Amino acid sequence: MALASLAQSTRLDTFKLLVAHEPEGLAAGEVSKALGVPHNTLSSHLAILSHAGLISSTRYSRSIVYRANLVCLQKVIVYLLKDCCGGRFDICAPLMADLVPCCPTKETVDV
Repeated sequence: MALASLAQSTRLDTFKLLVAHEPEGLAAGEVSKALGVPHNTLSSHLAILSHAGLISSTRYSRSIVYRANLVCLQKVIVYLLKDCCGGRFDICAPLMADLVPCCPTKETVDV
C-alpha cells in the first residue's frame, strides 16, 4: 500500500517535502503553498499517505502539522532490499554500494 500511495506524483512530492522537513514537519497550508496544490486536493493526497502509514499528523490549535513516518519508509526499503535479490548478495551489492554515500555517518564526515 505504501508504494501504491507514492506512485502518484503529487503524493510523492508531498512525501519528499515532508521528509525534507523532518523532524519539525509542515502545516498543511505550508505544504499546499510549497507544492502549488489546492487545499482540498492536497487533503485527499494527505489522507491516502496517512492511510498508508507514511505520514502522521498532529493538530495544533487551528492547524494540522504533518510529518513523514520514517520508520514506515525504512520498513518498505528494507523489505524491497531483502526481497529483491532472493538472498543473492551479488545482485544487491551494487545497489547497497550506491546507497552508502547518500547518508554519510559522523565518522565519514570527520575523516
